[in-house]
Amino acid sequence: MSTATRTDPQAPAPHAADSHDLIRVLGARENNLKDVSVEIPKRRLTVFTGVSGSGKSSLVFGTIAAESQRMLNETHSAFVQGFLPTLARPDVDLLEGLTTAIIVDQERMGANPRSTVGTATDANAMLRIVFSRLGQPHVGSSQAFSFNVASISGAGAVTLERAGRTVKERREFSVTGGMCPRCEGMGRVSDIDLSALYDGSRSLREGALTVPGYSVEGWYGRLFHGVGLDLDKPVRDYSGEELHTLLHGEPTKIEVEGVNLTYEGVVPRIRKSMLSKDVDALQPHVRAFVQRAVAFTACPECDGTRLSEAARSSKIAGTSIADACAMQISDLAAWVRGLDEPSVAPLLASLGEILDSFVEIGLGYLSLDRPSGTLSGGEAQRTKMVRHLGSSLTDVTYVFDEPTTGLHPHDVARTNDLLLRLRDKGNTVLVVEHEPEAIAVADHVVDLGPGAGTAGGEVVFEGTVAGLRTSGTLTGRHLDDRARLKPRARTPSGALEVRGASTHNLRDVDVDVPLGVLVVVTGVAGSGKSSLVHGSVSGRDGVVTVDQGAIRGSRRSNPATCTGLLDPIRKAFAKANGVKPALFSANSEGACPTCDGAGVIYTDLAMTAGVVTTCEVCEGKRFAASVLEHRLGGRDISEVLAMSVTEAEEFFRAGEARTPAAHAVLERLADVGLGYLTLGQPLTTLSGGERQRLKLATHTGQEGGVYVLDEPTTGLHLADVEQLLGLLDRLVDSGTSAVVIEHSQAVMAHADWIIDLGPGAGHDGGRVVFEGTPADLVAARSTLTGEHLAAYVGA
Repeated sequence: MSTATRTDPQAPAPHAADSHDLIRVLGARENNLKDVSVEIPKRRLTVFTGVSGSGKSSLVFGTIAAESQRMLNETHSAFVQGFLPTLARPDVDLLEGLTTAIIVDQERMGANPRSTVGTATDANAMLRIVFSRLGQPHVGSSQAFSFNVASISGAGAVTLERAGRTVKERREFSVTGGMCPRCEGMGRVSDIDLSALYDGSRSLREGALTVPGYSVEGWYGRLFHGVGLDLDKPVRDYSGEELHTLLHGEPTKIEVEGVNLTYEGVVPRIRKSMLSKDVDALQPHVRAFVQRAVAFTACPECDGTRLSEAARSSKIAGTSIADACAMQISDLAAWVRGLDEPSVAPLLASLGEILDSFVEIGLGYLSLDRPSGTLSGGEAQRTKMVRHLGSSLTDVTYVFDEPTTGLHPHDVARTNDLLLRLRDKGNTVLVVEHEPEAIAVADHVVDLGPGAGTAGGEVVFEGTVAGLRTSGTLTGRHLDDRARLKPRARTPSGALEVRGASTHNLRDVDVDVPLGVLVVVTGVAGSGKSSLVHGSVSGRDGVVTVDQGAIRGSRRSNPATCTGLLDPIRKAFAKANGVKPALFSANSEGACPTCDGAGVIYTDLAMTAGVVTTCEVCEGKRFAASVLEHRLGGRDISEVLAMSVTEAEEFFRAGEARTPAAHAVLERLADVGLGYLTLGQPLTTLSGGERQRLKLATHTGQEGGVYVLDEPTTGLHLADVEQLLGLLDRLVDSGTSAVVIEHSQAVMAHADWIIDLGPGAGHDGGRVVFEGTPADLVAARSTLTGEHLAAYVGA
């Protein structure tokens, strides 16, 4: 064997496989991107910045992640692809060097009522194995501790070949699960108020049933008739047997008009169709009915733990799995570390790592039995982060959407550490972010702009954080912005008293919320801010709440429809042309007959990706040709919907098109920094920050004495925070009160009064640790918030 390779002093030539160290994007044109070309280093942390609406999400999610997922989906068989979401190819000339993308977004976790923080990560599965090995008395394998597995047993005949003869033998089987038999693992039982289901004075034909969707005009009427119920007799005159058939009838096979159907009473149908789902995931009118007619209580048999008596009887050191899941994760981590069992040492170490990750990321205040549907967007994103930290995958592209949302400055550093750990495992980490502390740890920065909407969509800077600071771009100029404390705070005009607040982790809190000033409620994530404000302030008379819930709407919804702006515009068009207002709605009479007012035609190609094409008849204008002949101020309705908020505000201000009602809404939209949005832009294309500001603009038109805002800086660029502070000042100066839950130090510094909760999260929080002006908070430095605010303002 030659030893030349060993003695050769020259380094070997790099392998061709190691040369693919960049993700190259050439000519991206998704949404507002203007032929963007960019090179992103692999196995590094790259942060994408820029004002809200500048094209960050279009580049990261709409182009890079979308194409990666589309190509991954195409590796499956055509049959499997039929069950996957159909993804169209992004509008881009070339994408090179892509790896598998995992999107860790702020979408709330699935509304499955059986999903908990423990089941959404590996923690619950590991804990079940620990209890199956160490629990006394031993009750079975790990599935004996799972509330998603029911205990069943049965027997049957098995056919066997034995000595050339076919014989049948009896076999028995049993599965031991941990599901509580009474509530079927839901942790709660429901009682239905029968008086809310029907009006006894009416007959079924007169609409006696008040359950949404139960109309006797359709199949329900035929089913009721087929089972022998009198549709014309008032329900109160039914015999006991007839009422039982209507409400509680067992599944019965009947024939109706030659069709074989199964009849079932109203109550069991409601349980199957409505109560088996998460209430928040139901349609609004169905949700309202459920909240009116159904009372949910903790299951009396399992005390809400979801587990059977056998699963709860097995204990380790006096603690059952139900007790462990109910513990705060920070306490559970300490309990796991205290178990000294060599037989399961590796398992305990892995479980300890997962639980420690929760604590590191600022979620130590959660418990494993917390339903995942109740987590906020930021909490859900960080829970998904924990799941990926334990993953064995490397060379993956992780895509994060503002991971610092909902985080106190104290927790941002921990999140940065986790992002860097993901990178150090050999992954490419792409982060869309506005927070200066999060931008600071980037290896590479891509800044988009220079403006938003049509004024954005270009790469204005690419390079290091130090280069960004000196680049002169909007982000670069504002990166080192530091708000100053207000020299003089406003004087309160009164106070809103909160007494004995005990929602979630609050500890009998008494606090006076000053009125007529800007109040900011602060504290680390999980300290009880939302519990205090939403539990004791929202819901009172005269209080208008703008929370972080998504705007409900379809791809037909747009800023004009959801703010109520379209109504005065339609009326103005109708009045000017002497026709009906309904003609100027793309969802009503004026819609293009070919595309039904959508402007595009969706073609579902079953096994391959669906295709979206612009309607050839209306050319994407959404309206019938006859409607476009009607004009107002020289513009037709489609041209008005194509205007930006700024253009439309000018258009409706004066002259022939003067419409004060429309102008007032447009002024509010411009006030919250949405001047670049077009009126007809589909809601589905808006970013999270844009949607929240849209809600803010909608609600500020309502009459209310107190406005409650839940983190209004979410998704806002540093340059836009000043504009938001101006809006808050105008609100307060006009005589209303503003209560803001916020982590942004710029907003804290601008407050007249701060209520700080803590000192920690979960059971370490829930107390008011400071009340007073920002200047007093900085001077005292007695809380975590005070220390960070003092450092921020340079005090």
